[in-house]
Amino acid sequence: MTRGGIFMYPMDSKLKGQGGKLRLMYEANPMAFLVEQAGGAATTGRQRILDIQPEKLHQRVPVILGSKNEVDRVASYHAG
Repeated sequence: MTRGGIFMYPMDSKLKGQGGKLRLMYEANPMAFLVEQAGGAATTGRQRILDIQPEKLHQRVPVILGSKNEVDRVASYHAG
């Protein structure tokens, strides 16, 4: 986290019907928790992953996580 780096499975046209690539409850949330505890950030591009209220057990979400500066930069591209 201190030297940078980013991991992404952003939303694309192929994944739009599923809602994203990784499952929220047992893939995205655990990674987001660890990354944020290490000083990084985790987002869908529009919302913080740990703020998402689950709607179903196997719900999928897009994921952008890693260095806070780099995640913020990528999220700014998705917000517009």
